[in-house]
Amino acid sequence: MSDKIIGVLGLGVFGSTIAKELGENDYDVIAVDKNLVDVERIEPYVVQGVQGDFRNIELLKSIGFEKVDVAVIGTGSNLEASVLGVLNCRKLGIPHIIAKAKNKSFKEILIEIGASEVIRPEKAMGDKVARNLMRNHILDVVELDDENTIIEFRPPMKWVGKTLMDLDLRKKYKINIIGMKKSKFDSMSVNVDPNARITKDNILVAIGESKTFEHLDYTNQLK
Repeated sequence: MSDKIIGVLGLGVFGSTIAKELGENDYDVIAVDKNLVDVERIEPYVVQGVQGDFRNIELLKSIGFEKVDVAVIGTGSNLEASVLGVLNCRKLGIPHIIAKAKNKSFKEILIEIGASEVIRPEKAMGDKVARNLMRNHILDVVELDDENTIIEFRPPMKWVGKTLMDLDLRKKYKINIIGMKKSKFDSMSVNVDPNARITKDNILVAIGESKTFEHLDYTNQLK
């Protein structure tokens, strides 16, 4: 069980999915929504489910909401509710506030008033699907921060038979190879021999600035 307490304000699809997933993984979750049906649906997964309007800070105080470590504001289409949710969480001293927004303007407002993080789920999912469709060699991308990512990818056929020394990927693409699998069924080795010749079955793992590499993969221009 995690020591972290998560508060979820708004139990639509977004909020209830988060509350359920966290609850199933032994997180303590406090959930609030005006709709009793939504609260009852999520009650098996949370330590406290409350029917009420989270725009009312007195309600949040009465249920001890100031104890949560992270608050998730799950309503994205009602700007007033989102704004008051963020402001109430700030007044309660909650250190990390995540809010959902339906568009860029809502996101800017929520960041301006103190949300720690703002998520646009539909845009994020659309971006993810588009990137998956465009990939030719990339298998997975894990973002570490705004600039650096970990990339798992298959070598282009043009690389087969060459060594990492031959390819000079750091200079070309600003990435460093940190691991390699002999095939997708093997475990990754972090002791990568720069003089070993690449085979078509290898899976490479790199870290670095991925924008150039990803664009060239999407447009099938890796050399």
